[in-house]
Amino acid sequence: MLQVLLVSCILSSMAMPLSSMRAGALVAAEPNPIDALLRESTVSRAVEAVDRSTGWVLEQQIQLTEIPAPTFHEEARGAAVKKLFGSAGLKTRVDSAGNVIGERPGSRRDIVLLSAHLDTVFPAGTPVRVRKDGRLYHGPGISDNGAGLAALVGVARVLRDARIRTQMTLVFAANTGEEGEGNLRGMRKLLETYKGRVRAVIAIDGASIEHITSMALASRRIEVSLSGPGGHSWADFGLPNPIHALSRSVAKFVQTHVPDNPRTTFNVGVITGGTTVNSIPGQASIKVDLRSEDETQLDTLESALHQAVDAGVEEEMAAARKAGHPEAARLEVKYNLLGVRPGGELAANAPLLEAIRNVDRALGNRSRLERSSTDANVPLSMGIPAIAIGGGGRAGGAHTLGEWYDPKGRELGLKRVLLTALAIAGLER
Repeated sequence: MLQVLLVSCILSSMAMPLSSMRAGALVAAEPNPIDALLRESTVSRAVEAVDRSTGWVLEQQIQLTEIPAPTFHEEARGAAVKKLFGSAGLKTRVDSAGNVIGERPGSRRDIVLLSAHLDTVFPAGTPVRVRKDGRLYHGPGISDNGAGLAALVGVARVLRDARIRTQMTLVFAANTGEEGEGNLRGMRKLLETYKGRVRAVIAIDGASIEHITSMALASRRIEVSLSGPGGHSWADFGLPNPIHALSRSVAKFVQTHVPDNPRTTFNVGVITGGTTVNSIPGQASIKVDLRSEDETQLDTLESALHQAVDAGVEEEMAAARKAGHPEAARLEVKYNLLGVRPGGELAANAPLLEAIRNVDRALGNRSRLERSSTDANVPLSMGIPAIAIGGGGRAGGAHTLGEWYDPKGRELGLKRVLLTALAIAGLER
């Protein structure tokens, strides 16, 4: 009998969280402030409303996904979101950057900003019709950022239904320019507009609830353009060719060594140039993406890119001279900085990080901290507490035509956003 009791005690201690074991003694787990929040009648009504709203949220996600929204052309989708904001009782407007803003005034001027980006990576003309296959929904942008936008409008509607009043003002924003060459212009404008008032930013991006993006991945996007005399592929053979020169340059640049720690990457994502197969092009360009956990590594990578381009151009000019063409027929090089995404990191003891972790604990959700490139980059670089989290459900194939979304478990994502916002904003009783 003694042995049975001993084994039982050992197993009980193994099942307890490490935070409950101090100096070898077993103590009660620390109370979770989210449990107290959930006991508030208005909050419990909101949580119940989330469970009832998932079908409606899915309908909005499908409808918004089927409205094309390439970066710089988000107006039509923004107009649809503006109507949804209005029906949720928000004071709506559209700013000069195209951001659709809905305000829910609190008793204080301090702001909790909830955002989801409007734009997608897909160019105009991409078929965006959503197709259902069993439990899955397929369509370009169905998750990134159809899931985020649907969560944004879903939370706004739940707050209306539960008649929750907050201390801080809640600002809902469907922002522009998160993808590609948008250079986070929408988020930059929002923080300029509400300068000095934003106390926390919650960016809702995609579906995943397994991560908390609290670290900003720094990046630079650079366009390199070469121009030359052009000519006929036969009659003018040997003239310096911008595509050939860039090909030489790319071949050199991709040999650049990058460290594993801090993790650093590069990508040549776009090559353009030329008009016909039998013409020496007069112009060609590449677009390059540089990323690193350490912004100083971006300086090293950019320098390597310049060196590779210089070497590639010189090799092409040497070939032209060897073919008997005069030095006057030169290639001209231009660099264009398409975008800079700053780095930053949320402090380990930040109330926002504590809030989302407590929410996950209360909901029984396991999540991890992550570094990524999102709208949260801008506030984090400015010292404003910010995270990026998913809107719930499961997804895959982001940034491809095969993108898909599974709404199972969506309510957990909605509750994460709702409770985190309320924990920071505070209830007005």
